[in-house]
Amino acid sequence: MDDATAPDPEGLGDTELAALDAHWRAANYLAVGQIYLMANALLTEPLRPEHIKPRLLGHWGTSPGLNLVHTHLNRVIKARGLDALCVWGPGHGGPAVLANSWLEGTYSETYPDVSRDAEGMERLFRQFSFPGGVPSHVAPETPGSIHEGGELGYSLTHAYGAAFDNPHLVVTCVIGDGEAETGPLAASWHSNKFLDPVHDGAVLPVLHLNGYKIANPTVLARLPEAELDDLLRGYGHEPLHVTGDDPATVHRAMAAAMDKALNRIEEIQRTARRDGVRERPHWPMIVLRTPKGWTGPAEVDGLPVENTWRAHQVPLSGVRENPEHLRHLERWLRSYRPEELFDTGGRPVPQVLACVPGGARRLGATPHANGGLLVRELPLPALEEHAVAVDKRGTTLHEPTRVLGTLLADVMRATAERRDFRVVGPDETESNRLGALYDVTGKAWQAEVYATDEHLARDGRVMEVLSEHLCQGWLKGYLLTGRHGLFSSYEAFAHIVDSMVNQHIKWLRTSRRLTWRRPIASLNYLLTSHVWRQDHNGFSHQDPGFVDHVLNKSPEVVRVYLPPDANTLLSVADHALRSREYVNVIVAGKQPTFDWLSLEEARAHCARGAGAWPWAGTEDGTREPDVVLACAGDVPTQETLAAAELLRRHAPELSVRVVNVVDMARLMPHEEHPHGMTDPEYDALFTRDRPVIFAYHGYPWLIHRLAYRRAGHAHLHVRGYKEEGTTTTPFDMVVRNDLDRYRLVMDVVDRVPGLSVRLIALRQAMADVRSRHHDWIREHGTDLPEVADWTWGSSAAAEEVHAWRGGE
Repeated sequence: MDDATAPDPEGLGDTELAALDAHWRAANYLAVGQIYLMANALLTEPLRPEHIKPRLLGHWGTSPGLNLVHTHLNRVIKARGLDALCVWGPGHGGPAVLANSWLEGTYSETYPDVSRDAEGMERLFRQFSFPGGVPSHVAPETPGSIHEGGELGYSLTHAYGAAFDNPHLVVTCVIGDGEAETGPLAASWHSNKFLDPVHDGAVLPVLHLNGYKIANPTVLARLPEAELDDLLRGYGHEPLHVTGDDPATVHRAMAAAMDKALNRIEEIQRTARRDGVRERPHWPMIVLRTPKGWTGPAEVDGLPVENTWRAHQVPLSGVRENPEHLRHLERWLRSYRPEELFDTGGRPVPQVLACVPGGARRLGATPHANGGLLVRELPLPALEEHAVAVDKRGTTLHEPTRVLGTLLADVMRATAERRDFRVVGPDETESNRLGALYDVTGKAWQAEVYATDEHLARDGRVMEVLSEHLCQGWLKGYLLTGRHGLFSSYEAFAHIVDSMVNQHIKWLRTSRRLTWRRPIASLNYLLTSHVWRQDHNGFSHQDPGFVDHVLNKSPEVVRVYLPPDANTLLSVADHALRSREYVNVIVAGKQPTFDWLSLEEARAHCARGAGAWPWAGTEDGTREPDVVLACAGDVPTQETLAAAELLRRHAPELSVRVVNVVDMARLMPHEEHPHGMTDPEYDALFTRDRPVIFAYHGYPWLIHRLAYRRAGHAHLHVRGYKEEGTTTTPFDMVVRNDLDRYRLVMDVVDRVPGLSVRLIALRQAMADVRSRHHDWIREHGTDLPEVADWTWGSSAAAEEVHAWRGGE
């Protein structure tokens, strides 16, 4: 077992040790001050109740350990000239990271009103967890951050995402022992099997074991050191252990561990890049064991605090009301000897800053934490090179995602040298018809390779792992550090990252309000293998609700697109890949889908977001339509057009308008979403008082929710998925959910005034076909021939109503 606890006789000298300790004490003082003080920042007079914040919020327990890591990162960055980034995983570690950012000067450069002097120190203290101030965790407002402190479990996967294709970057990731208990973090240890020492940077995990969560011990902290060491070695790491509570001893041990870890990283990269050594390395990591709430109150009101769960948040909670607590707080603050750390004007003394690097090498100033400074335009090919020809609508079929795959392959090819584009997904790239990517690059893989394997490559830029959490985290870290990418997933399992996309949306929304953060590339989801063509996998794989979840979020950030065919998918994908600071959700099938629009038409239609398809309806321009058939999604579009053709053929006197929606936000009022239609626009397209039969890809109530304020909402009838699924035929899926063409025709008969009596025979015929379908699939195992063989404009559409027309 490697043990870095013993002092290294050739390690820190006394002067350097004193400087590191001074910096650490200053950061600790500033962290405590943020939690408690709103005045008297330098303790120039005895503490009084009015110096204390009325509401004490924040978390002290993790701060001393984070300050230690930050202090020692400063040392090695300055000494080695490192290009470095740190991901701060422990929740609510804001006081520590803000303190260090202020000490190094980046906070004052970012927020000039919080100057690096006594006045600025007081503002730093007052704003923390205060109305109009900053959160108690590391957040977008924190310089140098790419990870929200409340995102427990995601820090390590974000760190690896930042390191991919960043060959000169060292990403330190501080992992709290509470978050180490989460499933995503447990899976994240395997990310080292995907890190290429030639083309990628390095990740240095620091597992910080302070022993406790909010009210309980942590699992890993209670493991014997030998058992924990075996676990981490099994994950593919070489652990270096730093343990103790004596500051001088821990400083020396931490410096030795940092040096040893970075020397090992340099050796791994050198042998891979210079000597061509390709065996998977065991990367170093640091296990740091220090007390919870280290250097804070040992005991309060007769109860132990330091090194217990009571140190997690605010150790002294009654400071304003309890004179003993107030005296205890003042002793605590003065124990750091602030008069040695700051001059009379509140500026850090030279000794405190001796270990701090300069310029962009400061952790709060690294451009890698403000990826918009580094992002470049993605070289996208001309869509004409990939579009499908549409000579006759609705007669040819293509797999939309396979067509998109050729475009993504061209993007991979165009970024081969600059390496700033990746596609991630949970073991489904080929299944989702994106296999053209493998003509350009392989799947990233550093573990053992067998002769039967395909497409594995140490320098691959397609990333597959059967963990949606890792896929999301890798891509998020990649985007936040200035690159581009796409996440492809089965639609039903995108829900696994619901909380992760929540956090990213919140991050983007906050970042938009910070002028110093530059726009990053959008997070793009391609959801395929969707609900209507999961007939082979069955009910467990059928859930279209991710779009509902996303459309609940900040309208300025979220976008949802349902392209109906291959060319519209190309147009939507081109727009999404070019965009900045959005979460784009694209739902598109991988099964053969009819081609409806030429590329030119697709571009125009996608630019509108929603529009009428005059060629599909029967309007003559002389009067309002009797009914609007609306649709969103590839299968609903096919069923709507089949229903429109039935009505054209068997109710020719009816004026039918067909409307297709690509951009779901178009249904919202313009006041609620920037893509929303104004009321006059919406009324012109859907009418104010005519029945609208809307065939929707997902849960019907989403359409009602988006359009509930519209004048015509009372006339809106939505068909969609209603949790009826199984392993069955493709058409049976739509029949089970009342989304099929025959049900849509029945809805028209039911809802257009006067038709229910006049066209009762047509309605009965539609119901009869549905009954015949039920018997047919159980006998033959396939869909009705008139459904399976249907194309737009074909004679097969007449067969299902043969009986009611008298058999002519």
